[in-house]
Amino acid sequence: MDAILTSLKTNANRFDEIERLIIDPAVISNGAKYSALMKERGTLQRDHDRARKLETLQKSIDDAKSLLADPDPEMRAEAQKEVDQAKGEMDALMKQIENDFLTEDEDSHRNAIIEIRPGPGGEEAALFVSDLTKLYTKYAEKKGWKVEVLDMGDAEMGGLKHISFRVAGPDAYKFLRYESGTHRVQRVPETEAQGRIHTSTATVAVLPEAEEVDVQINEADLDIQATRSGGPGGQAVNKTSSCIILLHKPTGIQIRCQVERSQHQNRALAMQLLRARLYELKANEVKSKRDNLRKSQIGSGDRSEKIRTYNYPQSRITDHRIGFSIHNLPAVMANGTLDELVQALLDADREAKVKALGAKK
Repeated sequence: MDAILTSLKTNANRFDEIERLIIDPAVISNGAKYSALMKERGTLQRDHDRARKLETLQKSIDDAKSLLADPDPEMRAEAQKEVDQAKGEMDALMKQIENDFLTEDEDSHRNAIIEIRPGPGGEEAALFVSDLTKLYTKYAEKKGWKVEVLDMGDAEMGGLKHISFRVAGPDAYKFLRYESGTHRVQRVPETEAQGRIHTSTATVAVLPEAEEVDVQINEADLDIQATRSGGPGGQAVNKTSSCIILLHKPTGIQIRCQVERSQHQNRALAMQLLRARLYELKANEVKSKRDNLRKSQIGSGDRSEKIRTYNYPQSRITDHRIGFSIHNLPAVMANGTLDELVQALLDADREAKVKALGAKK
């Protein structure tokens, strides 16, 4: 807990420093710096308020304790009541601080961008991509989040060749981040005449949404092409060069976007996807430089890692990282009831971090 309180105090002091900086005329005149500081201020606001609340509660305890030796019994009783009340508030706040410290990081409160692609399995894998998309869309609806499709490629039989979509809402990335990895489905396809169970996979990537202030993109590093959109939509779609193919030359990252009819809109969506991927790349580089203090129970989240199996014959979803299963699979997929599984993953990560802090001591 000492490490957590030290971090809280450091963030509170940084908040106070930013408060002084943002009234400096030289900073105000520098739009980029001012925006970056205001964004950082927003991320530190809660820690600042909590640190100051702890200080206020501690002062209340100290002041009340000084009256515990008062000769007046009523005064002593009132002082003890104030001590007990302030300690109760402090214990509750400390518990919340510890929980948030162990389950959140600088990206937790961001929106999420989800990319899903089929693995081996042909049309069945493409159908599974569609099923996962519906699952996350329903889950987002239950959370009150907004879903916006950024890019999509239709396959036959109602499946999807690929899809990218934005999930906007409080703590979206915090709750969706553990979906990254390879998802496996076991079921009898509708086209299977002999009733044999097939196994297919889909890869899911969940990225924290990055803003312009997070990632600076040099226009000279971009190769942008406009082509005619393909897929459903008829002649009206193919007559206009609205599809945008964007290449970030330094990293080789390529983005294709054609969901909108406007070239301008597709370019904006492609840039949004590029910022998210560049932010993820930057974050991964930072993480790789840190000492690996623990091997998290929920795994690395890498897309190559097989994280979950959806077994339709047994109506079961099993997350292999934590050995946790939930049943009534069709209802979960149809209604987006992922809360139990997501909470189990959050709890597992929290326990792993607690162990890591103990080992560090």
